[in-house]
Amino acid sequence: MSTSYTIGQAAVLLGVSSDTARRWADAGRFPTHHDGTRRVVDGVGLAAFCVQLAHENAARDDEPSTTSTRNAFPGIVTAVKLGEIDAQVEIQSGPHRLVSLLTREAVEELGLQVGMEATARVKSTSVHVDRT
Repeated sequence: MSTSYTIGQAAVLLGVSSDTARRWADAGRFPTHHDGTRRVVDGVGLAAFCVQLAHENAARDDEPSTTSTRNAFPGIVTAVKLGEIDAQVEIQSGPHRLVSLLTREAVEELGLQVGMEATARVKSTSVHVDRT
């Protein structure tokens, strides 16, 4: 049996407002049905829409990707902590907070400052998945 999500839960998973998710559902962008009292989205249908949305967003990028790192999180720099040699940069990408440790020299070369747009790219040989 597949998991179903309310429009509000789907919105959280999609990283958009409930109003946006509702408009997308009304426009037929992903299928919904009633579970007796609520309008819900089937988990399989929502997963397929997430993949479709990611492809649409990637196609809209002005610049082609010149990296092998596919996990890109565009966002805004929320903190820069400079040490003598190293630095810590925090980026808020939708509901995701990403923290990167890098050299001070790299931060200075990139001109990273709080409030500017930046993209955190994650490439890892180990990804942990927790069931929620």
